[in-house]
Amino acid sequence: MRCITLSCLKNLHLKPFLSVFFCCTVLLLIFYNSTLVSNNSNSVSPLMIPTVFAQPQPMELSKQQAIETYQNQFCGLDSKPNSNEYIKEILLENQCEMPLAVISDNDGIWYISTKTGALLLYNEQNNTFIKYDISLWSSRDKPIDSSNVWDIKKGSDGASFWFPDEKQNLIWKFNKKDKTFEHFQIPANETSFGGIYPVSLDFDNKGNIYFVGIRSPFLWIGNLSEMKNGTSDGISSVPLPVDIFKDVDPMLITTGSLLVDKDNNNVWISMLVFGYKGQILKYNINDKSFKQYDLGDLPSPVAMVLDEAGNIWGTDHGTSIFFKLDPVNGKLTKFVTTPASLKITGGKKIEGNSYTLPYWINKGANNSIIFNEHIGNKIAKFFPDSLTLIEYWIPSQNKLFAQCQLDSPPDTCGIANALQLAPGYNNQSIWFTEWSQNKIGKIDTSIPLPFSVSVEPKNFTVTKGESKEIKMQITANKDISLNPISSATFTPTGDLGTSYGIFSENTLQLKEGESKEISFVITISNDVAMGDYVLMVGAEEDSLSISKAIFIKVI
Repeated sequence: MRCITLSCLKNLHLKPFLSVFFCCTVLLLIFYNSTLVSNNSNSVSPLMIPTVFAQPQPMELSKQQAIETYQNQFCGLDSKPNSNEYIKEILLENQCEMPLAVISDNDGIWYISTKTGALLLYNEQNNTFIKYDISLWSSRDKPIDSSNVWDIKKGSDGASFWFPDEKQNLIWKFNKKDKTFEHFQIPANETSFGGIYPVSLDFDNKGNIYFVGIRSPFLWIGNLSEMKNGTSDGISSVPLPVDIFKDVDPMLITTGSLLVDKDNNNVWISMLVFGYKGQILKYNINDKSFKQYDLGDLPSPVAMVLDEAGNIWGTDHGTSIFFKLDPVNGKLTKFVTTPASLKITGGKKIEGNSYTLPYWINKGANNSIIFNEHIGNKIAKFFPDSLTLIEYWIPSQNKLFAQCQLDSPPDTCGIANALQLAPGYNNQSIWFTEWSQNKIGKIDTSIPLPFSVSVEPKNFTVTKGESKEIKMQITANKDISLNPISSATFTPTGDLGTSYGIFSENTLQLKEGESKEISFVITISNDVAMGDYVLMVGAEEDSLSISKAIFIKVI
């Protein structure tokens, strides 16, 4: 069983290895599964009550109290559609939808309600929803249960959507033309869990679907021409190599996601033991062979995307790191988000332990990659060509998902639980779902950025104990107040660790069109191991930050 502990929600910032992939979502699978509320009893196990609540819970809760606790935690009962200059939130039409997977096309924004068991289409132009009830959904009528759907892809026919169903161990197909659903049973007998927990899927150019499951060390392959509604026909599996995890309980080995490189006939798969060790696998479809890529000290790789040059970009959901893997030479380059905002903890500083937990990733416009910072409460957009990171602050916060006082005013502490994201069909927006807030959100990426950043040098070599000055020029596109920011891959959180950095100015007041140069002097600690690192420097306002990546070699 996964690393579900009594403290997993409460200690999101203190214990990154208790990943939200297990704690904030998979926790739902066991502590609030309807089987916990016995038909012959009016209580649930006290060990299954989330400890995110600061006050002690009674030893026994009635069914109604359990339902109320669940709804307060996950249904966004008091959610309001917040907004800022860049982000607009939309409150969903039905109560407690728990939206997760999302995709866009010329019809609008499609997303899965994991609680009500429905595929919904949102039309932004007229602000309307169309709901298509999934034909079979076991969690629909259970008041404290849902089935997580982490992925949705357009079928290779261009006229269907496909998505996994965690609880029922199914792969679903939605036919857009006749608005009907088909389902395909995964032929797995996982006695410990009852299913593989399918999490991620993709297609090749030869009529096959590929998918992986969180609880299954296998690559699953479905021949679309042989698959039949309601059966397991045409579905087979290939064992994944797990030799690097030989010192770990096999029950802890999991797959994060997969993607298909259609041009080169490869399937890429992330595997991990959360907080301990991770790797990337490449499966050659033609010769059915695997190649393993070591990720060093990155413990929790989950999502991946392929860029135009054939590089793999991924997120590590146990740190604040996102990374690039060059498949040709196996070189790994780590990047890092800006430090977690103090707004997440209501102004309380947690020294050295504030992880942003990059999670799911997708391709954005203009060769960019986009990903969510789950605990960082931001949506990020990174341009590999210019090494520019733009981070948008989400203007909603749920205090039950962070170390917050219960009397904290609304939206002053916590996170929005933005879990999945997709580029808008017009390439001028990013859409995301807020799983526990009953909302979806839109980032209007067509809005001009309020300032720009340039840095010199863009790379340098330094010895331990040596200092280096970086010049940063900031140009304002409107009247603006900014704070300089920095982070580095010296530590998993992005903190500078025992190294030291100082800006020549800590606040900037700029008029529209004004430019100003400031300096950042970094002193490399003697504790830093020799090797390659990335330093991020930039500036932030309340709703947005912009940083530039600088490559450092420590000798």
